[in-house]
Amino acid sequence: MEYVLPDLCDEYPGLVRVVAPMFRNFGGRSSFGGPITTIKCHEDNSLVAKAVEEPGESRVLVVDGGGSMRCGLLGDNLALKAANNGWAGIIVYGCVRDVDELARTDLGIQALNAMPLKSIKKDIGLRDETVTFGGVSFVPGEYAYADNNGVLVSSELLVMPE
Repeated sequence: MEYVLPDLCDEYPGLVRVVAPMFRNFGGRSSFGGPITTIKCHEDNSLVAKAVEEPGESRVLVVDGGGSMRCGLLGDNLALKAANNGWAGIIVYGCVRDVDELARTDLGIQALNAMPLKSIKKDIGLRDETVTFGGVSFVPGEYAYADNNGVLVSSELLVMPE
């Protein structure tokens, strides 16, 4: 499904919570949306690696990396696993790496920036907790949508206007 965030904002002004403009599109999909599942981690992508092994069921994985610019929390291998397992997209409040490969992967990917260094792996982090960044709380089970205009969240499923 193709999403156009300005149209969703116009159609559902009372339902959308728009994230402060900070994200860039790194994925092969220009837009994506779906139910939220979350990970909170700091420079450790162990839980991200485990999550992308699961059936994605068109969900959006929201990774709160605390805005760290010191390592990539998502690279080409994990993105390919996510795409192959049916994830709609991944939003990373932090960095990604392998950006040329990410752009060729059929997955929506929004992140703050690129950083070639890999993260540590110590299995430290939280799963499916409410995370907040960019002035918006991401609640597991609610819905996240993203395109080249930005990222937004809604407590209800939004349908593109005709």
